[in-house]
Amino acid sequence: MVKHTEPDQTLIKMPSLRAVKAFVAAARYQNFTRAAEALCVTQAAISRQIRELEDHLGAELFNRAGRAVELTSAGSIFYDAVQLSFTNIAQAAERISSNSNSKHVVTLCCSQAFANMWLMPKLPTFFEAHPEIDLNLVVTQNFLTMENGVHPDIIICKMMKSHDGYHSQALMHDQVYPVCSPLYLERHPEICTVHDLRDGALLNLSPYGRSQVAEHVDWSVWFAYHDIDLKTRPTDTPHFFNANDYNLLIQLTLNHQGVALGWNHLVGPMVEQGLLVRPVDEILVLHDSKHYLSFNEDKQNDASCRRLYEWLLAEFGPECVEAQAS
Repeated sequence: MVKHTEPDQTLIKMPSLRAVKAFVAAARYQNFTRAAEALCVTQAAISRQIRELEDHLGAELFNRAGRAVELTSAGSIFYDAVQLSFTNIAQAAERISSNSNSKHVVTLCCSQAFANMWLMPKLPTFFEAHPEIDLNLVVTQNFLTMENGVHPDIIICKMMKSHDGYHSQALMHDQVYPVCSPLYLERHPEICTVHDLRDGALLNLSPYGRSQVAEHVDWSVWFAYHDIDLKTRPTDTPHFFNANDYNLLIQLTLNHQGVALGWNHLVGPMVEQGLLVRPVDEILVLHDSKHYLSFNEDKQNDASCRRLYEWLLAEFGPECVEAQAS
């Protein structure tokens, strides 16, 4: 006797995924026409699917105001749930698709400054040596809270335990010193000491929008380390430019606009090339602050992830050994 499977009430009661997809697009763009364009369907199809979904749920999901729409309370509850589910589905589909392709995708997460100044110049060498690997790069300033569905294989940041399930290797200490362009120093020969530097045009990195996972070093902290109070800077000094984009500050420095603080692992190559110079010899070494290379423990046996991890360690070289020992 054949045993029949009982009806699965959970699956039966599920709304149409096509209708849910239309709902997510409409909620995201707050406009049925734009949602239709995003999904390559007609506006009428979006409206019909939303109506069917509302009928199925027995609740209105949108307040209509002309062409614009906004979520109702019920709509907001439903959107929070389905957006997370759709993100997980998309991530799983991408991973399966990546595994079925000849190339392997590795996800690396780091700061924007690290990506632009340290990683980008070195990537051609990595890709030439490993043509079978594609890199998915995620840049962020806040490693404490990542977007739903983002689970990097490798993370480079100042946190030894950025997330559960990662093994961390110490990379280096922060070494911070002033840098400017050769032309700027030529135009300002009066800069000979740290006190002279205090009274010049300073380009400062602000902490706004950055996760405070370690001590933030700005000009105030750097001068205090050298027993100088930045507040004693005369009122008639040149500009003090403040920004939370380190790439912008370095670009301004290269354009002869002032003196910025340089993190050695980022600006060291520019100093070696002569693009930047150190106007004074003083330096701040944060022995208690380290950068870490964190490896997702679930990917320990993934050959592509392992290759990128080992390549990164090799590129940092002896600095890793020194940081690990201290």
